Amino acid sequence: MTIKVIIVDDQAMVRAGFAALLAAQPDIDVVGDAPDGLRGVELSRTTHPDVVLMDVRMPEMDGLEAARRLLDPPRGVVHRPKVLMLTTFDVDDYVYEALRAGASGFLLKDAPPADLISAVRVVAAGEALLAPSVTRRLIADFAQQRPAPRRDRSLRLKGLTPRETEVLELIARGLSNQEIAGSLVLAEQTVKTHIGRVLAKLGLRDRAQVVIFAYESGLVRPGEA
Repeated sequence: MTIKVIIVDDQAMVRAGFAALLAAQPDIDVVGDAPDGLRGVELSRTTHPDVVLMDVRMPEMDGLEAARRLLDPPRGVVHRPKVLMLTTFDVDDYVYEALRAGASGFLLKDAPPADLISAVRVVAAGEALLAPSVTRRLIADFAQQRPAPRRDRSLRLKGLTPRETEVLELIARGLSNQEIAGSLVLAEQTVKTHIGRVLAKLGLRDRAQVVIFAYESGLVRPGEA
């Protein structure tokens, strides 16, 4: 199955470079590009991509607002692509808000080409792209600005089993499925099953929102190892 991608970035050379790299892959089809968020949303509505590579800072409409419009479309619009945020910096409050809005993750613009290709495939498959070392710092930095756990989040934790709560906490600490399996002495498939149940019970879209929920509920505190 071919993955349809559009690239939204205000730098023409970035768009061209990413397009050339991705189009060279047999399973990826670049179906368009746009120089700002507004035209990116319009392009997505007509091309129905599987993945949108979205720059954070752009004129006309920034990537955050564009991601919100794509992930929470108006009535009558049924297409919701996966959104992968692109950023120059590894800590960016826009990225945090984009993850809360439902973006599937973020990628640094200076990441190796192989990482970009892998990221598109990971996101298209329904997984969240969260580089553990960067994500822990990103979420912890902004969680510090929200020191009081949100009561609605804390109450929803009570619907999880003890094992599901453990899995939630380890996801928030940046562990991969394989690392969680090793830590809890479980099969990796069992970990995936627990993650699926956590998502369903908490009404979350993906792993990115799981991380944010864990901080906002108070399950994990900023600065904890």
